[in-house]
This record gives sequence, C-alpha cells and structure tokens, in this order.
Amino acid sequence: MTDPRIAALEVELSLLARHHLHSSQHSAERLLDRSGYHLLSRLELGPLNLKQLAEAFRLDPSTVNRQVNALLRAGLLEKVRDPGGAVARVLRPTAGGLDLLRRDRAILQEQVGRVLTDWDPGEIDELRRLLEKLNTSIEALEGRPWPRASHASSAAAG
Repeated sequence: MTDPRIAALEVELSLLARHHLHSSQHSAERLLDRSGYHLLSRLELGPLNLKQLAEAFRLDPSTVNRQVNALLRAGLLEKVRDPGGAVARVLRPTAGGLDLLRRDRAILQEQVGRVLTDWDPGEIDELRRLLEKLNTSIEALEGRPWPRASHASSAAAG
C-alpha cells in the first residue's frame, strides 16, 4: 500500500503542474510559447547541439528540430561554431531571444510573486530549497543533472 504522505504529495504535484501550465499558457503578456521559453532557458546556460538539446529534454530529435527551426526563423536562436571544436554547430540564443526570454521570465516571476505575496520570506526560501531538493533527486535517479544559474545571480536579477 502506498504511503498516504506520498499519495497526498502526488496530488499536490499534479495540481502544481496543472496550475503552472494553465497560468503560463494563458497569459496574454507572454511573448514566447512554452517550448520556446524552455529551449531558450536551457541554451542561456550554454550552447548545445541539436542532439544534446533533445537528450536534455528527453524528446525525439525531430520534435526538438521543429521547435528549434521555429526559433531560428524568428531570429531568436542562431547556429554557431562549437567552442569545443566539434564539427556539429551549436545553438545559442540571439540578443533578441535573450531579451524575449528575460521579459517572459519577469512576467512569470511577477505571477509567482503575486501568489506568494502573503508568505514569509523564510517560507519562500524553504519552498525553493525543497523544490530544488526534489528536482535534484529526480535528476540523480535519471542520471541527468540540469545546470542551474547561481541563486545569488537569480536573486540579484529579480
């Protein structure tokens, strides 16, 4: 039998995913679609080739290729030589892509801020810590760590 704490947590995680997807997909202020936001966010941390990007998101390369091509056509991504010297070109956000990403990120952060307006700062810190612990536990199980920008620079930017 499942631990009732785990069952209750699964319900809350499902609701969190539902709330997040609903709010992020139905904001008239957002400039990027969901896939564009996630791809640009990952590439902001460092350039990747198409294969690496597909592996990072655990998606079929053809799916990622369609999403990447849309961002390339919009001028939000560019292909550049691999700084590591590999033959395959890597993808990186353009200045325009980073600008849209930062605008959307500010909108999302403002939305999260509205939800947490009555929370104590310590509660917000604790929630962030526990979510990071959950995410890194998932990443460890899957053997796929996700790079993160430092919390200091994230806090300074917001």
